[in-house]
Amino acid sequence: MSTIPKAADPNLLKIWEASEKNRSLFEEQVRKMALPVQAVFLDNKKIVAAGFEPAADKLALSPDAAEVRKSFPKLYPVTKDEVLQATAGNRPQTKGCRVAVLFSGGPAAGGHNVIVGLKKALGTDNTLLGVRQGPKGLLAGNLFEIADEDLQQVVNTGGFDFLGSDRTKIKGHEQFKQVKAVCHDNRLDAIVVIGGDDSNTNAAMLAEYLYENVHADGRGVQVVGVPKTIDGDLQVGEFLPISFGFDTATKIYSELVGNILQDTPSSRKYWHFIKLMGRSATHVALEVALQTKPAVAFVSEEIEEKNLSLAQSVDIACRAIARRAGKGINHGVILIPEGLIEFIPEMKALIQELNEVMAKFDKVLNGMNTMAEKKDFIYGKISAPSAKLMASLPDEFENMLLLDRDSHGNLQVSQIPTEKLLIEMVRSRLREMKADPTPFVGQAADQVDLTPEEVERFVKSKFATNHHFFGYEGRCGAPTRFDAAYTFNLGLTAGSLLLAGKTGYMVAVNALDQQGAALAIPLTGLICIERRQGKDEMVIEKALVKSDSPAFKYFLSVRERWSNSDCFSSPGPRQLWGPTAKQLPIIVALNQGYANLEFSLGEEIDIF
Repeated sequence: MSTIPKAADPNLLKIWEASEKNRSLFEEQVRKMALPVQAVFLDNKKIVAAGFEPAADKLALSPDAAEVRKSFPKLYPVTKDEVLQATAGNRPQTKGCRVAVLFSGGPAAGGHNVIVGLKKALGTDNTLLGVRQGPKGLLAGNLFEIADEDLQQVVNTGGFDFLGSDRTKIKGHEQFKQVKAVCHDNRLDAIVVIGGDDSNTNAAMLAEYLYENVHADGRGVQVVGVPKTIDGDLQVGEFLPISFGFDTATKIYSELVGNILQDTPSSRKYWHFIKLMGRSATHVALEVALQTKPAVAFVSEEIEEKNLSLAQSVDIACRAIARRAGKGINHGVILIPEGLIEFIPEMKALIQELNEVMAKFDKVLNGMNTMAEKKDFIYGKISAPSAKLMASLPDEFENMLLLDRDSHGNLQVSQIPTEKLLIEMVRSRLREMKADPTPFVGQAADQVDLTPEEVERFVKSKFATNHHFFGYEGRCGAPTRFDAAYTFNLGLTAGSLLLAGKTGYMVAVNALDQQGAALAIPLTGLICIERRQGKDEMVIEKALVKSDSPAFKYFLSVRERWSNSDCFSSPGPRQLWGPTAKQLPIIVALNQGYANLEFSLGEEIDIF
């Protein structure tokens, strides 16, 4: 036989080259996927805009409501605290409306489908304009008209690449004035902001500023927000069960974590410390834990509520490692929320002090040439307990705490290697425990409860580690079937709301297990006052994991079992067709009291 390889078949090369530019077999098929549409948006299987009427339940007031209302003298009297619900009656017949849509902040799967749904709701009698590069593009007037042909290429696909995005925060009179000029010059009637809590806060500010006198006839510009964030921290009780992108991200992370969990009993020698994206709330890590059942999963909000120190948090991991080692299990996975350090009380106090000092002395610090200079200066400005804690941290970690803050004044926790810090602290603590295990053997809550034989195994065990950070892997994947359907219906809701003449609302869909209900939540009712960059600011409050929530209570009931033996499961890859294609996030199903895990949003139709 000849050993000379054959030349590649030209036909095969043509087939493969045809898959360039987002034309893989998967992407081609996903564009054709039918989506469920709520009945309120259908008339004889054709998509139509819905009308709106007051919902039965009103929004619970923020403790800062009275103070917040003073900043919205035009908007609040119109929206009040009244939630609206889409209805098939009084369908709007608006024509000639010009709407601009933009992405704001980090990407989340399903964003393109919001635009598709928005365009479908507006129909052929109105115009949809895209804003390139988010808020920065809006300030620059970087707009273009979106055609159906454009959306046929991006429907059901991941990422924000169709428009792009950025994190510019529009604030101050000059920038608001700039947006007003762009609206006037482009004859805009409305703006749709697709973003998280900060972006929707910005949408409320814009809605107030643009309420009137934008155009020559005195008309204003409507502004509507769409809830986006993989973190899942933009929730409003029963009105908004979850933000879009969360389901896709957590399913991607769960597949990766599940793969690693399967590897641990195969190699039988590694502890994997895995940090998961989700800057403040622990919804992502909690969902992934429920999906995969690791040995240890930290919940930041629990750490804060129980006032656990960094050392006590380290002991939680050490006790699990010691118990498993006593049983001959020298492997496991520890899930770490991205924002964990901001919830550990003494670390939180330190970070808050650093934020205040760095905001107050910004120019002074920027004029310093070395990190040593900055440290010396900062040590003289923070309290003694915070200075002592900061000095006790490894140099790498200490330096990370002094990184430049983001545009919202937040510490960029994704750049801080919390997983590495925990590995080093756990390793050191385990050495202490092995040197003298006597204090840790017993049945008290803070002890390990090992038999003499198990103690011997633990002392002889090895502690080998790997570390990971899963973040960007989950933001731009092709949306799950839930996120694809959810975002399309959010877009239909936003378009309908604008045609009904409404402004200052964030759209939502609830009753996800019962055909869905399209809602509009008044933005002013979501805003509270929070300390940022050394001053009080109005923001939409982040929804954190609650200790009395059904999802967290279930996690509490099972985590000890997961810790003591291998109970893990691998959920596998996300499915668009198949047995798990319609699965909701577990925390949504648990917290909303659904009877099963499948979402139901209406009749499936072909979008194009």
